[in-house]
Amino acid sequence: MKISHYLFLFCFQFSFSQELTLEKANHLATLPVKCLQQEYPNKLGQLLQDATELQSPKKLHPAFYGCFDWHSSVHGHWSLVYLLKRFPDLDKRDEIIQKLKVNLSKENIQQEVAYLSKEHEKSFERTYGWAWLLKLQLELETSNEPYAKELADNLKPLSDIIITRYIEFLPKLLYPVRAGTHANTAFGLNFAWDYAVHSNNQALQKSIWVNATRLFQNDKDCPFAWEPSGTDFLSPCLEEMGIMQRILPREEFLKWMKSFAPSLFNKRFTWDVAKVSDRTDGHLVHLDGLNFSRAWNLYSLIKQYPKEFWYLKDAADKHLDFSLPSVVDGNYEGEHWLASFALRAYEEKNNDK
Repeated sequence: MKISHYLFLFCFQFSFSQELTLEKANHLATLPVKCLQQEYPNKLGQLLQDATELQSPKKLHPAFYGCFDWHSSVHGHWSLVYLLKRFPDLDKRDEIIQKLKVNLSKENIQQEVAYLSKEHEKSFERTYGWAWLLKLQLELETSNEPYAKELADNLKPLSDIIITRYIEFLPKLLYPVRAGTHANTAFGLNFAWDYAVHSNNQALQKSIWVNATRLFQNDKDCPFAWEPSGTDFLSPCLEEMGIMQRILPREEFLKWMKSFAPSLFNKRFTWDVAKVSDRTDGHLVHLDGLNFSRAWNLYSLIKQYPKEFWYLKDAADKHLDFSLPSVVDGNYEGEHWLASFALRAYEEKNNDK
């Protein structure tokens, strides 16, 4: 690795956490731009009914074939829309918009709709990819950029399928998934709730409220010491806190929190960051994502309840700062998705949703 690259990483680690500047936004944008239309390496999640379904990633998913897998492609698109909205002078702006227009064309989204409409693909990307798809839809719909309305309209039929899937699936889920990976139930509900509120979708709001309450209302003493598991990229405790924070009124939430997470009421609360032994390992590098997940949930809690939880900012900053250098370490295992997680943490830190 060149000395200049080491110097960049040092400066990045020192200064990035202070502010998401145009310079840093430009660098983070290069990561999804680089892989948005990069077909390989690729991890498909399809179920084959017969040999006719053996197709290339781009043929199967013309909108979301890049960045290694479907969900990473989706949140790579979200990252770019997010950055374009907040940094009008973003470098390569025209190139980025053009790539978004190519990938999110009406025709490509129709093909994605056709894929998800297959009877044997009802569980495709449930619920991690579903959540990020609605996050992307929300970002497009709240953007004032001229290109965004067209792309939001293009994407809407796919989002509508995802909404229907949520409403069909959630009552069937008798027990929540509390893993720190893709199947985590609470994470899968958080972005969906945000979109349901934004779009005033009462059916989706009701489904999430009823089922999240059923699944999580009686939880107590979440075992913070059990985190992290070996390849977590989400915090099971804090993602659950995130959905209950969204759906419960203030007094009910604080009462629930005192039973669910009493340790967070300790002004001396500390939490060791998750350490990564090998960032060239695609699973072990997940732990950088866990640090970002913890950070965004803590920032969100502080933002909504500053009087009660102001002192948690140090823990949030520590987790964010620790993993930021890994976003730019040159390893594709992290590059293709970690920028989105870092930006998600900054979204909460800067209160710019």
